[in-house]
Amino acid sequence: MRIRLCLAALSLAGGAGLVTVAAPTATAAACTDVDVVAARGTFEPGTLGFIVGDPAYSAIQKKITGKTLSSYKVNYPADLSPTSTAQGNADLVNHVRSQAASCPNQRFVLVGYSQGANVVDNSIGISSAGAVVGSPIVATIPATLEPRVAAVLLFGNPIRALGKSVTGTYQSRTIDFCAQGDPVCESGGNDVGAHLGYTANADAAATFAAGKV
Repeated sequence: MRIRLCLAALSLAGGAGLVTVAAPTATAAACTDVDVVAARGTFEPGTLGFIVGDPAYSAIQKKITGKTLSSYKVNYPADLSPTSTAQGNADLVNHVRSQAASCPNQRFVLVGYSQGANVVDNSIGISSAGAVVGSPIVATIPATLEPRVAAVLLFGNPIRALGKSVTGTYQSRTIDFCAQGDPVCESGGNDVGAHLGYTANADAAATFAAGKV
């Protein structure tokens, strides 16, 4: 499993010639105070993602008290197909729009690991085109819903290897972890194992999110 995840994370540079991807019809879940929307990494197992999504959500549940929480696993292939990230981008935005319409007081925490960080980047208007398993933007969270995104938690974010980061509207609400030597997010990095160690950052990410909700 470690080898498969490593190869998936490192073997493809994306961003060329993607077509527009239609999002599936979203069905709103029950209204909670905070909805944690998680995009897993390439071939990552687990409910929300074994390395990041599941441990981050567990930590967030412990840190955010006195509020109801729900979670959503972004529906996308998370594979090496050329439209994978674009499909995740479309689904994430579609989910937030649907939930926001059904639950006027709900806020969102966005979580993205590896390819999933590309999905989140695109969804908040930061293109991941040219990054490993990246994509041009196909959808963005509407400006009217932007204040309801409380926090953005990114791990092993491939756009950082291009010298990019989250700037602008979401910058102060974003925490972006890149482990030393991680070749997915650090240009010239050569420690493939570093890309698999972000479970260790779940607690810090949850603390950050709790301070923004």
